Formats: sequence, structure tokens, C-alpha cells
Amino acid sequence: MSLHLGDIVPDFTAQTTQGPISFHDWLGDSWGILFSHPKNFTPVCTTELGQVAHLKSEFDKRGVKVIGLSVDTIENHPAWVQDIKDATGSTLNFPLIADANKKVSTLYDLIHPNVSDTATVRSVFVIGPDKKLKLSITYPASTGRNFQEILRVVDSLQLTAKHAVATPVDWKSGDDVIIVPSLNDEAAKERFPNGWKTVKPYLRVVPQPGQ
Repeated sequence: MSLHLGDIVPDFTAQTTQGPISFHDWLGDSWGILFSHPKNFTPVCTTELGQVAHLKSEFDKRGVKVIGLSVDTIENHPAWVQDIKDATGSTLNFPLIADANKKVSTLYDLIHPNVSDTATVRSVFVIGPDKKLKLSITYPASTGRNFQEILRVVDSLQLTAKHAVATPVDWKSGDDVIIVPSLNDEAAKERFPNGWKTVKPYLRVVPQPGQ
């Protein structure tokens, strides 16, 4: 199946390095990130898993649960976990799904036959507390993911879910934001009593709420 933004993500049960999970139950009321790997012992993914382990406190701070996926057996995972520690200095501190039967990969459309009919593509799914897909990014095997960018996107998603704002190009937490066009000036005055800068009638800039 093809997942679209706003869809409720598929539920599944799976074996992981931290025991069996039921995905929706595991997510609970948290934000979540599911990110896939073609298979165990791949060089780019080894660096990525180490980096996510290193950044786990940043995800925790944002109330985001992270979980990886590889189309390999659970018996194969411990040796790769050790390799990740050896190569990156980081101990895996989040679950890694074993998807040898490709059940989860099929649910999340991670097998792209024109690339490989056995290995998954390297996708990232950001999931809201409502279990709906908020963002998806798919990378080629040769390009490592930028998890600082993924943290930036999470900051934007969480901010814009709470306030009637959008984030402009290259925004990072603490920068000014944009009042959404659906909010007219009268309604905007109630939300932003200190006013805003009007660049264009449809482009109204305010300091980030809560700063």
C-alpha cells in the first residue's frame, strides 16, 4: 500500500531487539519515528543507527519514540548491534525490528522493485500521537540521512500542531514563524496580541509562540 500524509499508519506486531511489540500500543500517545534499513551489516545504516542512539535524548526531550527496521532475522541483530557500537561508539538504545518475512515492509511500501526486490528502501516516517502520518522521506542507499534535519522537522510539526503558524524556509527552533493564511487579521489579533510584521497580506511574521 502507499501511505499518504494524514493516513493512519498500519498497525503490526513484530519481534524487536527489545522483545515483541504491537506497534500502535508501543506508540501509545507519543510521537513516533519509524525508519527502515535495507538489511543488516550495511555501512551507511550502521552509521545512522549509531547517530540515532547518540541523539536519543533529543528525541526523548520531544516525546518522540524511535524504532528502526531491517529485513533480517532477530538472530542476526545482536551481531550488528555490536558492530554499531564498535563503529560509532553508541550502544543501541531503541528497538530494531526484525522483518525477515517483509510483513512490515509490505505494509509501509518499503520494497521498490526498480531498486531491489529484496531489500527495503531507506524511509523515515514521522507519526503523530493520533497515529497519523505527518511526514515521510525516502533516501537512496548511497545517501545517509540527516537526523538533525529530522529533529528540525519534528520541532516544526509539534509547534505547528499546537499553534496557528507555519515555519518558513530554513527555520529552526527559536526563529520567527508565519501566521497561517486561514487565520484572518481579526482572529490573529486574539492569538498574537503583540502584533506581527506584514511582508505581504498573506505573509505575516511573528516571533515563535512560547519563546
